[in-house]
Amino acid sequence: MILEAINYAATYRKTPPEFRPYIRYSVNLWARANRCGKAWAEHEENSQRFILTAAAKLRQRRTAVVLGSGLLRDVPLKQLAAAFDTVVLVDLVHLASVRAGLWRHARSTVLSSRDLSGYDQLQAGQLLEPLSFLRQVPYLDFVISANLLSQIGTGVRKRIEKEPANAMPKDTLPRLIHAHIDGLSGLPCKACLVTDTAFEVIDKNGALHQKEDLLHGVTVPKIAREWDWPVVPFGEESRDYQIIHKVIASDLT
Repeated sequence: MILEAINYAATYRKTPPEFRPYIRYSVNLWARANRCGKAWAEHEENSQRFILTAAAKLRQRRTAVVLGSGLLRDVPLKQLAAAFDTVVLVDLVHLASVRAGLWRHARSTVLSSRDLSGYDQLQAGQLLEPLSFLRQVPYLDFVISANLLSQIGTGVRKRIEKEPANAMPKDTLPRLIHAHIDGLSGLPCKACLVTDTAFEVIDKNGALHQKEDLLHGVTVPKIAREWDWPVVPFGEESRDYQIIHKVIASDLT
């Protein structure tokens, strides 16, 4: 708990005020990742390998943008920083623990704090283009959506719960998820996506107790790879069950 408190405090002053409510979630995820490192290793390796394979297809490697950079455990930052002139890391929160590891790549790495969901645009009745800012990124050759898509749905659902009844359209979740996929698919550069699509709660006997669609009925096109990610292995929350997330990787362009 002491390390979590230090990370939270150090992150707070570096985070824009509107995004500070999300620091606690990021710190909790960081703590879980540290506890579950062995169980998460295969997922992180699969994600990094897929991103590097996509990057290897490029003729030019000037600017890469990572959407949902998070803890950077599933992103091969070292290799991307070596291959590209600039790597832009975009997320709501950049933890102090993550920032501390970026000094080796300070010349090529840029941090950007941004809400990528499109929620505010939809609420205001504006044209839904949550990734339109990418048009302003110079020399953009590569965009990676890194285990972000399902989090858009999860985060938005929590925001809707705090809103008055009928404040948002009933199809808000699938619309925002679609908008992210469409935004990536419409880019003039290489774009790839890694995301979990569903989770299953499974007991020690292999019996399925719960299953949930994290993309709310939206289908991701051009799937290249699939794998399982034990986000909550046995012993993390209970000795009696584990929670397995289904992950896909897609070459959208």
